[in-house]
Amino acid sequence: MASKKIVFFFPSFTSSEATAPLGILAISTPLLRAGYQVKLIDSTITPNFKQRVIEELADALCLGISLVTGPMIRETVAIAREAKRLYPNKPVILGGWHPSLLPDQTLAAEYVDIVVIGQGEEALLEIVQHIEAGELPRGVRGAGYKENGRMVFNPRRELRPLSEMPPKAYQVADFDAYERLCGRRWAMYTSSLACPFNCGYCTNEGVYGRKWNALAPEQASEELCDLASRYRLQLVWVVDDNFLVDRDRALQIAEGILQRGVRFEWSIQASTNLVTRLSVDELKLMRRAGLTQVAQGADSGSPKVLHLMNKDFQKLETIYEAADRLSQAGIRPSFNVIFGYPGEGRKERRESIRLIMKICRTYPGAEFWTNIFTPYPGAPIMNKAFELGIHAPKRLEEWADFFPKYTVLPWLKGREHEQVQAIRDYIRMAFRRVNIGRWRKGLLAKLVYQSIAPFARWRLDHDFYFFPFEVWLKRAIDQMPARPEKAAPQKLPSEALAC
Repeated sequence: MASKKIVFFFPSFTSSEATAPLGILAISTPLLRAGYQVKLIDSTITPNFKQRVIEELADALCLGISLVTGPMIRETVAIAREAKRLYPNKPVILGGWHPSLLPDQTLAAEYVDIVVIGQGEEALLEIVQHIEAGELPRGVRGAGYKENGRMVFNPRRELRPLSEMPPKAYQVADFDAYERLCGRRWAMYTSSLACPFNCGYCTNEGVYGRKWNALAPEQASEELCDLASRYRLQLVWVVDDNFLVDRDRALQIAEGILQRGVRFEWSIQASTNLVTRLSVDELKLMRRAGLTQVAQGADSGSPKVLHLMNKDFQKLETIYEAADRLSQAGIRPSFNVIFGYPGEGRKERRESIRLIMKICRTYPGAEFWTNIFTPYPGAPIMNKAFELGIHAPKRLEEWADFFPKYTVLPWLKGREHEQVQAIRDYIRMAFRRVNIGRWRKGLLAKLVYQSIAPFARWRLDHDFYFFPFEVWLKRAIDQMPARPEKAAPQKLPSEALAC
């Protein structure tokens, strides 16, 4: 009799603030309902994870790996290669954003047998059933596979409404282990998919298209409360691409949480133009329901760059207005800024820095996160990036280093690239940001950060980055080992949490 065990591996995204992977939880439910056993191994919380995967595969049917573009690919390649070396007859299946955006190149890797494109809940179950029967996944929509050395891609599976999809199998996750890792007990949740806007850097259209797909507010509020209660969560990070597309629905979710009386904190993502459709009183209602943070893509302080990003729907005024309304409501405004977008020069970069400085000084609770532009596959800007000299990797494993923090662009390299990285460090030093994980660096590190903050603000104000000794000091402090922390007894949080 064939095994009924499916081993899932989730590679690290180089973050210590990890929690249960939503994609694997989603595809696990149909398998469990069909009588299969699911074993999840997450490298961020599993010592000797490579050995554990190989051990679990000994009596398993197949190996599944979920990943996105970037450093997750490095562990994916290592695990998949070793699995095929030791168990050549056990299929290795890859799914997630990267295989969905680049299925041909992913399947071409010699250590990959099958790829799942798009929503995988139904597709993977059918694939596993074919494997159990000793068959190739012929006819399984959304699957690509190899037959006699030839790559075969079945027709894509139509996206199903989120309301028709089964609930995610949160029970397979080890929340105690995640809490020990980062010091917070938290999880991710999805109440809607896709976004009506089409920002130039975003890969969302390549996977979900532009059609917004959402749960009814009653279902979302009930599931959020049940999730928080069942797993004793302090924070739920609602990872919808744009939570506030339907203003009334967002308010009804908040009202539903209040009516159920479950206390937990939650964060959302939304575009600034949609945040400003809500009044301060409406935002205060959401705050009473536990909303503590709204993450928004400010992206640039330059109208020129916003236009190049296809963000004419967002005006600079709405960034300030969103910060003001959220601050009045007691919700932390959190913004992201992208440096190095094609068309950005020194002038435009200075406009972004001035935006950051003004908002953080006007609204002390506001925070900014920055990254250097990376043209991900499936993004509208990708063809333009090719014209400007970006060379896309030709093989799956080469995408492991295609990550914003480390990317040097043809138009942003050498001394200028180093300066932008220093600017990002000075922004981190200048103003406080709130992470999910608890502070573990100790009092000395905290005092150092506090002492260099005024110098960082002065440098950003004056655009002066020569001899950046504060950056060197910060980076040295960042290398200090974090103190290990045991999970504390669960209690309701009294401070704002964030992701």
